[in-house]
Amino acid sequence: MKIEVSNGEILDKVSILEIKLERIKDVEKLRNIRNERDALEDAVQLIAAASKSAEKYSAALVALRSTNEALWDVEDALRLKEKVKDFGSTFVDLSRKVYVLNDRRAGLKSTINNLTGSSLREEKSYEAY
Repeated sequence: MKIEVSNGEILDKVSILEIKLERIKDVEKLRNIRNERDALEDAVQLIAAASKSAEKYSAALVALRSTNEALWDVEDALRLKEKVKDFGSTFVDLSRKVYVLNDRRAGLKSTINNLTGSSLREEKSYEAY
C-alpha cells in the first residue's frame, strides 16, 4: 500500500529509522528497519534535489535528527520511571519535555516542507504554553 505524505513526514520517518538502526540490536527487527528505510531512499533523493537552500535543508535535517534522538531518550527515561512507578518531579519534567520536543519536531517538518516545496502539509493546532 502506498500513501502520500509531506516531505517533512518522509524525512522524519527516515530519521527515526536511522536512529533505530543504531540503537536496536535484534537482527530480525534490523532487517525490517533497513527494508523500510531502503524503500524510502528514492523519495529522500528527490526531496533533497527539490530543496531551495542546501544549507538550510541540511541544518533542518540535523536538527530533526537531534530532536528525534532527544525524544527517544526522554521516552526511554519515562518508561524506566513507569517501570518502577516513580511519578515524582523527574517524571513530570520528562513528560513535559515530550510535548516541547514534539512541537519542535513539527516545526522542523514544516520548515522542511517549505524548503522543498512539499505539496502536502501537516498542520498542528495546540494551545500556547
